[in-house]
Amino acid sequence: MSSELIHRMHFAFTITFHYLFPQLTMGLGLLIVILKTVALKTKSDEWNRAARFWGKIFAINFVFGVVTGIPMEFEFGTNWARFSNVSGGVIGQPLAMEGVFSFFLESAFLGLFLYGEKRISQTMHWFSALMVFLGSWISGFFIIVTDAWMQHPVAYDRLPDGKFEVLSFWQLLLNPWGLLQYAHNMTGALVTGSFVMAAVGAFYLLERQHLEFGRMFLKVGVIAGVIASIAIIFPTGDLHGKYVARNQPAAMAAMEGLFHSSTGAGIVLMGQPNEETGEIDNPLVVNDVLSYLIYGTTKAEVQGLDRIPRDEWPSALPLLYYAYHIMAGLGTWFALLMVVSAFLLWRGKLYSARWALWALLLSFPLPYIANTAGWMTAELGRQPWLIYKLMRTSEGYSSNVSAGNGLFTLIGFMGLYALLGLLFTVLIYREISHGPVATSAAEAVPAD
Repeated sequence: MSSELIHRMHFAFTITFHYLFPQLTMGLGLLIVILKTVALKTKSDEWNRAARFWGKIFAINFVFGVVTGIPMEFEFGTNWARFSNVSGGVIGQPLAMEGVFSFFLESAFLGLFLYGEKRISQTMHWFSALMVFLGSWISGFFIIVTDAWMQHPVAYDRLPDGKFEVLSFWQLLLNPWGLLQYAHNMTGALVTGSFVMAAVGAFYLLERQHLEFGRMFLKVGVIAGVIASIAIIFPTGDLHGKYVARNQPAAMAAMEGLFHSSTGAGIVLMGQPNEETGEIDNPLVVNDVLSYLIYGTTKAEVQGLDRIPRDEWPSALPLLYYAYHIMAGLGTWFALLMVVSAFLLWRGKLYSARWALWALLLSFPLPYIANTAGWMTAELGRQPWLIYKLMRTSEGYSSNVSAGNGLFTLIGFMGLYALLGLLFTVLIYREISHGPVATSAAEAVPAD
């Protein structure tokens, strides 16, 4: 294997494993604020205990997110030195801001939320939850801004030595690609948080323990989940997809398996892309739908891969195609399941509908898969460009680091992260098994 492939696999593994954690913290951040808001309004100890319970889950995720995220900062220098040397003047600023909001704002108020409740008022405790939520979402925004510049470069100039510099930091932050990607990504995180909360509630009801909290978690998880599961399709997914089609036509064509430009292009529900023949094997196609989704009319022409130079096709086309279809298919399932669950909740039948509880419980891993597939779609779709149309991936990796050295460290990371994954599972299982119960009278909540 080439050094370039090893470096790509190395970063792909570390970032995929890392993102298992922040997607839940970003989703839970908003839900914890909701729990704490209800507690503040009703002065209910049960809602307070629920907020503290999910605060512990948040904290475990946050710690593992930090531990797995720090190595990626170093990988820019160890595995992608040429890219960092050229683009550091642009991406260094948002990455530094991400660290500020993650390590200072989010972590400081998380400590106050977890350990300061007995020393501060309930209003201040609610404010700490709000700051944790804002810190996680602002931190995520700066990461998205960094990636969006690689997808759709704006507000830059190129110096005589080939390096990039920022012309306007505000234009960099307001990159249209970044705003659309951010909305879609954070909605996906909320889907993850909602499904996890609903799954824990379903687990408690199926096991007939912590019944009051089980109903509480189901209610909040399903209501938030139905909103997020619809929003991730429309408007966020729809708008982002249209923007990709206009600005990265090769990515859209590969995602849809559209080898030939077509008027009234259909959407492929199922099939296997065949690069050799330039066709979809065993296709199941709904005619005209793709043209309508992108341009609002069934008569529009959609550009296919036949109009794009072969050396600018996404380098892992089949993987991109399958990742996109997995993301889209699971997104449809999320909306269907949450709409049905919300209807049962409205009718007062969800808590006793064991088939629905089992469906919610067994579906909790699926948002992780969908979010991973979504990021794979974004990053594979940009290939073969590291910075779209400006720098190829083959020009950005650390050529002085051999394939053998890269493979050695990749295997080491795999072993270490396997142990971290096992430890994380044990800690989360322990918290869920204990449930949101008061451990002592010392947990009494002070009045405002």
